[in-house]
Amino acid sequence: MSSVSVRIPTILRTYTGGESEVKAEGDTLRAVVADLEASHSGISARILDDAGKIRRFVNVYVGDEDVRFADGLDTPTPEGAQISIIPAVAGG
Repeated sequence: MSSVSVRIPTILRTYTGGESEVKAEGDTLRAVVADLEASHSGISARILDDAGKIRRFVNVYVGDEDVRFADGLDTPTPEGAQISIIPAVAGG
């Protein structure tokens, strides 16, 4: 199982005790999100919608790759990968 680093946006740091980066385990993004939830209860509901898909206004990157253009939650997360969770900022 891969160990990865997950960058946590300011808005979700209440779930990680203020940590801006946490470690997680998993060979796919789906497994990493499940591991995050196990360690930081409630965080997955902010990343995934009720259908278990990545929320419309949340962008997730594995390295420099936007998972929406890869395999979504099935995107592989190799050992040492940097995962970034980026909520879209609305404005006008």
